[in-house]
Amino acid sequence: MKFFSVVFSLLLAVGAFAATSKNVSYKSGDETVQAVIYTPEGKGPFPGIIVIHEWWGLNDWVKEQASKLSDQGYVALAIDLYRGKVATTPDEAHEIMRGVPEDRALRDLHAAVEYLKVQSNVKKDKIASIGWCMGGGYSLDVALQEPTLTAAVINYGHLASDSESLKKIRASVLGLFGGQDRGIPVDDVKRFEQALKQQGNKVEIVIYPNAGHGFENPNNKPGYRADDTADAWKRTVSFLAGTLGN
Repeated sequence: MKFFSVVFSLLLAVGAFAATSKNVSYKSGDETVQAVIYTPEGKGPFPGIIVIHEWWGLNDWVKEQASKLSDQGYVALAIDLYRGKVATTPDEAHEIMRGVPEDRALRDLHAAVEYLKVQSNVKKDKIASIGWCMGGGYSLDVALQEPTLTAAVINYGHLASDSESLKKIRASVLGLFGGQDRGIPVDDVKRFEQALKQQGNKVEIVIYPNAGHGFENPNNKPGYRADDTADAWKRTVSFLAGTLGN
């Protein structure tokens, strides 16, 4: 009986933090962007997180990440930069990604931050961004263009190298990279880290020596690394709790 009592208590504890999801839309210039918002149980207000998808689009895996983040006590807004398109092959993903105008994507990201700020259950001074692959690069872009952003998590996304651009960043930064990532050389990651440290930013960079690009997504069967992914998630949870104060 004691065993079943413990299991039941654990189930209750998990359920208490279960997120609810809702399809929403917000204005970005003259256009409308679709998104899914995940909200923790309770009145809040909660810190907010902009969740940015990989080059595949806003698929189930990204939605799962947003839901998991909301379970940690954040209002997570998973945005769709592809206007409803979801790729199923690398060639299709590459084609859709190339078709996204950079100025439109940056406008959509800015509008997402503004959308979270006006939600009554969101702490407008505690907003972060997180993304993977293409979305990891965009998470950095949010930090570059939003001086009020509190934190940014970059999962193997492209990096800015211009020191003048990096001076725009006020957010704390967590960067998670693969040492075998051919598209993002380790030397570039280290230069990025050094530049942020020199200007006084709070920055944590982790390079997983044997991991390549996309190592956190189990759908990437050849490159998925379960142990590195578990460590990356643990560090993400700790970093967000430390910066957003949740």
